[in-house]
Amino acid sequence: MDKIIEKLGNIGIVPVVVIDDASQAAPLAEALCKGGLPAAEVTFRTAAAAEAISRMKKACPDMVVGAGTVLTTAQADAAIAAGAQFIVSPGLDEDVVRRCQAKGVPMLPGCATPSEVGKAAALGLTEVKFFPAEQAGGLAMIRAMAAPFKDMRFMPTGGLNAKNIGTYLEDPRIIACGGSFMVDRKKIAAGDFEAVCKAASDAVDVMLSLTFVKCTDGVTELSSKMPERAVFHLKNRGVQFDDSTAVCDEMGIVSISSASLRIVRR
Repeated sequence: MDKIIEKLGNIGIVPVVVIDDASQAAPLAEALCKGGLPAAEVTFRTAAAAEAISRMKKACPDMVVGAGTVLTTAQADAAIAAGAQFIVSPGLDEDVVRRCQAKGVPMLPGCATPSEVGKAAALGLTEVKFFPAEQAGGLAMIRAMAAPFKDMRFMPTGGLNAKNIGTYLEDPRIIACGGSFMVDRKKIAAGDFEAVCKAASDAVDVMLSLTFVKCTDGVTELSSKMPERAVFHLKNRGVQFDDSTAVCDEMGIVSISSASLRIVRR
């Protein structure tokens, strides 16, 4: 799996940003990172998109920043030149896909039908955007399409919110979910980055849905359907793990334990 896609998978939620003023990009990036979501898909719906990508990367170099609503090869070129690490489109344009492949940048075209997913697979893609997610049938549609396309994984976007996003993220066919509910355009324009930070932190809380159970050996067991993602976010929140204790169980799932905490898949 591509390293950028892997990072997006660990983060779990990709804020979909519409930004009108590039000067707000740096504080927005800092707010998202502080809130626990070090990722952003900056949509090319405004003239500030390319500059915003550049400023976000400069402000937070470890953040994963990509471009969304990329409709043309020219936009793809501009986004990549600005520092975009992944490209997302609402539909599947073969020219845009091939341009991104030629530049070595992950591309997730929007696909909402089996025919579109099939075309993406024929282009060599193993990850696509599912858009508009809720309007196009939601998780049930993704599961139906994933059956014949066993190697394809999806990033749903469209109609996702704090109430339904957890259901998507618990499915192994989902890389991550795109959403704008934590990056309200009006709050960004007003400079209310504290609200953005809190919304990001709240989104992480909803996503994790962790359960703690006391084990007979006195070790606290943390149970999650996505333990790798749980470890990523708990590390961000200051929990320390001994990575040398990572093991692979009979299902090929990695778990990491420390002296007092063990991670397992629920």
